[in-house]
Amino acid sequence: MSVSVTDEGMPAVVGGLRGYSLPLSPSGRSSMITAPPWHFTGEVVMVDYRVDPDAAAAFLPPGLTPGRDAGAAAAVFAEWQWCSESEEELAEPGHNRFSEFLVLLACEFEGEPMARCPFAWVDQPVPMMRGWLQGMPKQFGSVHQTRAATVGRAASRLEAGGTFTGTLSVRGRRAVEATVTLKGIAPEPPALHMVPLAHTLHFPDWTTANPSRPDLVASQVSGVEFSEVWSGTAEMGFLDVLGADFAGLAPIEIGAGHVFSYAETLHGGRVLMNGKD
Repeated sequence: MSVSVTDEGMPAVVGGLRGYSLPLSPSGRSSMITAPPWHFTGEVVMVDYRVDPDAAAAFLPPGLTPGRDAGAAAAVFAEWQWCSESEEELAEPGHNRFSEFLVLLACEFEGEPMARCPFAWVDQPVPMMRGWLQGMPKQFGSVHQTRAATVGRAASRLEAGGTFTGTLSVRGRRAVEATVTLKGIAPEPPALHMVPLAHTLHFPDWTTANPSRPDLVASQVSGVEFSEVWSGTAEMGFLDVLGADFAGLAPIEIGAGHVFSYAETLHGGRVLMNGKD
């Protein structure tokens, strides 16, 4: 079945069915994923750490190199709100909120600093599917983190001594746990949260035995905003429940922890390497 594009920019399938993603419909408004740009606002608990450089390099596809800081990595817990350009999702908090955990590995593409995400988990279907469109390897998991508050004793404060914890559970089993104890405001945001993410567009073709090689792409964002970044000491452990590949990215050294708010607009991806060439 061939695909064309309408004057409005929405993909249309021969026969009148439309949609940016499945499910297709006559109006095109039943798609699970809306067309970009997508706007995100989140609360982040992040831990810098170091991984075995050889283990990290094994997760980098052709085109990416470990770069000048081989073995640098980060674990990121985040609670997000998102909306499309219409902002209609803001009226549906059950739809536009999700939690996420991901691992980032420092890397470079032709000398440009980037980060590679070898593993990610989210707790809602829309961000999981949207991640696949981007080339992010998102799976289902249960992600929780401490929320800052300004009153009461049952929450942490963004101040020296404040303690923030993040956890990831997968299939009912605790997989990652981290705690950050704040010391003060950092002079700048953490390095691995300030670089483009490099993804692999990989969709198995179940109709042929010879699928094309995947493309290497990088995220394109604008409107990046950071709140004050509070930093301090961190503790983190990867529990042995997700297999040898994930265990290979366990910390060999724990760095600083960070707590901050972050916002961006994601416009799509730019091609780094075209697998069809």
